[in-house]
Amino acid sequence: MTEKKIPTHLAIILDGNGRWAKKRNLPRLMGHRAGLRKLEDMVRLVKREGIRYFSVYAFSTENWNRPQMEVTGLMSLFRYYIRRKVDEIKSEGARIRFCGRKDRLPEDLLAQMKWAEDYTKDEKILDFILCINYGGRAEIIDAVNKLIAENPQTPVTEQDLRKHFYLPDVPDPDLIIRTSGELRLSNFWLWESAYSEYYFTDIHWPDFDEAELKRALENYAGRERRYGGLKS
Repeated sequence: MTEKKIPTHLAIILDGNGRWAKKRNLPRLMGHRAGLRKLEDMVRLVKREGIRYFSVYAFSTENWNRPQMEVTGLMSLFRYYIRRKVDEIKSEGARIRFCGRKDRLPEDLLAQMKWAEDYTKDEKILDFILCINYGGRAEIIDAVNKLIAENPQTPVTEQDLRKHFYLPDVPDPDLIIRTSGELRLSNFWLWESAYSEYYFTDIHWPDFDEAELKRALENYAGRERRYGGLKS
């Protein structure tokens, strides 16, 4: 029997919370709250599929341009999620990690993020990565600036640059899913996604379920990844 091909690192761009809420005549923040609740289910489902790394694009460096009320509400939701859900995630054998710039994030939220990482650091079944205040371009710029600060005269290799990324030990995403019908990366894992496979669905994130996850994984399993080589 052929072993089922599953991604080592699954990444999801969580899109459509606002549209989900609008369809129901609800405030946008209710959509974001529903989206965070969906993450609880998805951590369990991803673990059950045997995926080792699961990253989600929760808040980008560009999301600061949204209305202040929405941004403030999102920060409150992140606080709530971390405070109330860490034990549940830890019980699944998942380690929580955060990826992105620390600037502009509230100090109390940063403290909660560090606590959650320390509290779950010994879990080894799944790395659950929340990308908050993350941008692919920002990550590359930050890595280059670190390299220049260390030694401005030395030629840079890909390996040198990667060592200075936010989470250099995390493998590149094998599969990136984007929900809600948009067909772009929106500055997510720009360097790391060079050879990622993509799966786009019209389903809004709060409605993304086990059946749609399985469809995405089955679609991925049927692809041949050549990394620039010839078709076998």
